[in-house]
Amino acid sequence: MSGETSRQAHIGPYRLLSRLGGGTGDVHRAAGPDGRDVAIRLLPPEAAPDIRRMREVLSPYVVDVLDGEPAGPRPYLVSRFVPGRPLAETLAEQGPMSGDALRRMAFGLAKALAAIHRAGLAHGELGPGTVLVVDDAPVVVDFALTAGASVADDVRAWAATVTFAATGRPDAPAGALPAALRPLVAAASHPDPEARPAAAELAEAASSLDLPAAPGVRTAPEPPAPRPAPGPSAAPESPGAAAPAGRPAEEREPAVVRGWARLLAAMVVVIGIGVVIMAPIAGLAVTLVAVTLLRVAGTTARGWAWALGRTLLTVPYAAVFTVAVPLGLAAVSAVGGELDSLTACAFGAGAGAAVLWTAPGVSAPRRQLERCFLPVARRPGAVAAAAAGLGVLCLVAGVGAMTLTPSFSPTYGLQGTLESSMDRLQHAVDGS
Repeated sequence: MSGETSRQAHIGPYRLLSRLGGGTGDVHRAAGPDGRDVAIRLLPPEAAPDIRRMREVLSPYVVDVLDGEPAGPRPYLVSRFVPGRPLAETLAEQGPMSGDALRRMAFGLAKALAAIHRAGLAHGELGPGTVLVVDDAPVVVDFALTAGASVADDVRAWAATVTFAATGRPDAPAGALPAALRPLVAAASHPDPEARPAAAELAEAASSLDLPAAPGVRTAPEPPAPRPAPGPSAAPESPGAAAPAGRPAEEREPAVVRGWARLLAAMVVVIGIGVVIMAPIAGLAVTLVAVTLLRVAGTTARGWAWALGRTLLTVPYAAVFTVAVPLGLAAVSAVGGELDSLTACAFGAGAGAAVLWTAPGVSAPRRQLERCFLPVARRPGAVAAAAAGLGVLCLVAGVGAMTLTPSFSPTYGLQGTLESSMDRLQHAVDGS
């Protein structure tokens, strides 16, 4: 440490540890009273940050502002420490971004600006120096510290920063950019500020970009070895690391996207199991077809024969549960309670369907279903609508499975056989 801060061990309740860098005031790494790792930016005396609004900005792509002193002879701002590197340094080491890495950068920066703008603030200094790269995803720092900044200026800065990420130059000609990205950058750079799109619109458009990977360039490089972080501010946990190239595409998505895709896939599986409980025969037939189709889609090179063979190999596994669940319910009825024979068989069918979808050693259909939901999960509006719709269907399926009498159509003869067999089993159990 040096200067004023070398003579003081604390700023407010925060214990200073080391100096990180310059910019709009000095930046120091510090420890909070609870031991939390934070960054403190010392601001000029004339600075007047709106800390209340800054703390309202919540996004995995924006640093969390925790505390601060906006007035007095030496204002300061406290934020969560970001263990990342500036965008300019990342590009100097790894080269310009392309493919999925560039799409994630464009999307993350737009989402960051949208969150800042929703709080009634503007960043004012968005650029390679205020974007840290954490596990291949951007985290925006040092926002709302520049007086007179506007959201339109931020949008133009987004265009320059994305251009820099793609080319290594913020003023590179449009022809140097991927064709799919050019219209967005051109719109965000429009000479008329009123004609520029909102940050939320940029995020929506960037989420579905299909950008080519540069020949011989990895779009999701290995994370760098741990090192002292030069980042001046702080961030929440990593907003989603992209896996190295060569891993499945879903593992190169941000964690939040993968999480939504998994949730939507799980909801579909729950709905499917509920349908099987309500209509065991028809539901199981549909489930077999669905998991086979998903296997085909996930392994097109191996074809139908392989997918059908894998499904058939899973059938005995599922059959064990289909039989075991009704037998278990019959055993439970021996110690009290009544057993509805058809309901017990229906729950057995539901257990078998669950095995077909996802069980130890059976994950291919579920994983392919998650991949199918990735394009939806990248778009906030689409994922909200999908989650709401599937949530309603989950509720309907759950209520129906618990309250409706199961239908074994079209095999009514099998229905009678199952009912009489379960009745005899229950009587035998009760008699023993």
